[in-house]
Amino acid sequence: MKKKWIGIALCLVLVFTFAGCGGSDSEGAYEAGTYTATADGHNGEVTVEVEFDESSIVRVDVLEHSESDGISDPAIEKIPAGVVEHQSLAVDSVSGATVTSEALKAAIEDCVTQAGG
Repeated sequence: MKKKWIGIALCLVLVFTFAGCGGSDSEGAYEAGTYTATADGHNGEVTVEVEFDESSIVRVDVLEHSESDGISDPAIEKIPAGVVEHQSLAVDSVSGATVTSEALKAAIEDCVTQAGG
């Protein structure tokens, strides 16, 4: 009887081990297209346009913003480029332009949601 329970336990361990090894299918992660979204920045709204193909973020453009020139420039350059490079919203905010950085990420996240991601 004891061997039977050990055998069942081992089978369950193997089942759960192999179930965790399954890869994720990134095909069709997004609905291809171009999406626009706006979020509140430090001095006003920040509007972005994000282009997707079926499996990736192709480009991110900042269409409009009212952020402080010079101070917000690094965030406006680095956040969109980082999102495209890493294919993730998990990019570091830019020191000194944290509100702008977070607004950009929020607007990009809205576009990701619109694209079904």
